[in-house]
Amino acid sequence: MIVAERYHDISCGHRVVGHEGKCRYLHGHNYRIHFTVAAEQLDDIGRVVDFSVIKSTLCQWLEEHFDHKFLIWEKDELLPALQSITADSLVVVPFNPTAENIAQYLVEQIGPAQLKDYAVKLLSCKVEETAKCSASYTLSI
Repeated sequence: MIVAERYHDISCGHRVVGHEGKCRYLHGHNYRIHFTVAAEQLDDIGRVVDFSVIKSTLCQWLEEHFDHKFLIWEKDELLPALQSITADSLVVVPFNPTAENIAQYLVEQIGPAQLKDYAVKLLSCKVEETAKCSASYTLSI
């Protein structure tokens, strides 16, 4: 297996339900999201996939769905109140929006859908909330 990597930066808000510290409050990050795409063999040119494919599929998906939005868990008790104030800026997700859960969601749900037309798969994703803090998720091989 051989891999290619590309990252993309977005700004996004969230809160972590049940967090014991400051992350329980509404806040945001300038996220850096790293995508690692894998193939069994290189194409005829010698690539896993052209980097522009990662940009036009995975990075563009982030731009359209998460950038300058607020991720909120469908079970968050604040959801109804926030929907009444700013429904257009909310992205209701089926998970508590930790960096770990975001990474897993991108690999398991978004990657397969976005890369279905290519001979590659999203192997892993690293979600940096800050330069010091990140979480990664990798498919089991």
